[in-house]
Formats: sequence, C-alpha cells, structure tokens
Amino acid sequence: MVFKRLMQAMGVGGPSVETVLANPNCRPGGELAGTIAVTGGDHQVDVSYVALGLLTRVEVESGDHEYSTNQEFHRQHVTGAFRLEAGQRYDIPFRFDVPWETPVTELYGRHLTGMTMGLRTELEVARAVDSSDLDAVAVHPLPAQERLLEALLRLGFRFARADLERGHLYGVQQKLPFYQEIEFHPARQYAGAMNQLEVTFIADSRQLQVVLELDKRGGLFTEGRDAFGRFTVDYATLDQTDWAAQLDGWLRQSLQRRGLFG
Repeated sequence: MVFKRLMQAMGVGGPSVETVLANPNCRPGGELAGTIAVTGGDHQVDVSYVALGLLTRVEVESGDHEYSTNQEFHRQHVTGAFRLEAGQRYDIPFRFDVPWETPVTELYGRHLTGMTMGLRTELEVARAVDSSDLDAVAVHPLPAQERLLEALLRLGFRFARADLERGHLYGVQQKLPFYQEIEFHPARQYAGAMNQLEVTFIADSRQLQVVLELDKRGGLFTEGRDAFGRFTVDYATLDQTDWAAQLDGWLRQSLQRRGLFG
C-alpha cells in the first residue's frame, strides 16, 4: 500500500490530458478554440485546475553571453478544481485569447525560420506531479503587418530569419516581455548601404507600431552604425498609403542623413 501511494505521488497511473485544436491557425488579437480531453488513470484524483498557456522560444542576453529559453507569455485557466474518477473521461471545450503582441510565425504559407509557438495544456493534480500536452500553433500576420511585409518584398528585400529578443524597446508601448525581430537581406538598391533590415511589430486593437533597424556593420577601418525608425499605422487608414513608396522614401532619407547612401 505504501509503494502504491508512492507511485501515485510520482504520477504513475495518473490522469492523462490531450488537447485537440479546432484550427491551429490564428492571428494576433484572435483566438484558438478546441477541446481538452482529460482521462482518469487507475485511481481517483482531485484535479486542482486545467490551464492553457502560449509558449515560445526567446533569446536572452546576459552580460557577454546569449542563450535561448522557453517562455510562457499568456495563460488562462479553463477549469477550477474537480474530482476525476478512475477511467473517467472529462471533455472541456475552450476559447483561448491570443494577445495582440503575439509574434508572427507564418508568412504566405511559409514558416518563418527561427520561430516556434505552442499551446501548452497543464493539468495540476493535488499532491502529485502535473500532466501536460503541447500543440503547435501557427500565427499569421494581421492585414497591416502583411501589407508592410509585402511592400518590403516588392522593394526587393529577401526574408532571412526571425527571432524573439527578451526586453523592451525604447519609446514603444509594449506589454509582452520580449519583441520579435524579422530580419531581411537588403534589396539590391540598398546593398552597399546596409547589411540587413530588422522589422519589429507591436500591435494593439487600433494600430500597429513599427520599428525599423538598418544595420550597417563596420569594415576594417570603419565603425558600424545602426539607424532606427519608428512609425504607427492606423488600421482604419491602412489602405490610403502606398507602403512600398513610403518605406522606400523613408529608407533612402534615413540612409542619406547618416551618409550611408549617395
């Protein structure tokens, strides 16, 4: 009997949890829906709660070192406490809100290299280890994000990779503890003036904050320089601007001011 209680405390023979998403595709500010199936093990347990959390991979700078870590950035409880009998199946339908600042993982049907995103289901059992399940999630851009990325591609920029940096951007209203950098190889007309372009989106329900960083690495006798630009896109007036022309004008002006473009 003592051995059996010990095995139960270690989670052996305990409940299992499986989440089925109605659709793994979503957009920032949208939602994910599905059902969580909790199945009892070989003994009765008291479940403390069932929760869902969005999980992603974030780059962290610490002194001279950089490392990657998994970070949960949004969490919702879908049940409170309940008793689960041995072998009993308990189905829990849910709707999970996706934060507006959730980073994008897909573009035009392609996965963005460097991005990971998953929805983790956690079942906490009183006086025992928890059970969990992880499901991949695909986050597609908002129309405003898509319009700006499309404009960069029209200008000749080529997607390189994307990642998440822990921290906050100066001068930007930001809720999450990290931000996404979508990196592009320069278009031919800017190739001598920059090594790469990094784009960051910070979205909310009314507008999109956009941060552009132009990276010019130094040569043997020259110092590297970065140029930053920041602007806001109002969803209501999105269609009133030629974004390719707007971005081209800003990039040329910014590079000329820094003497990087003739």
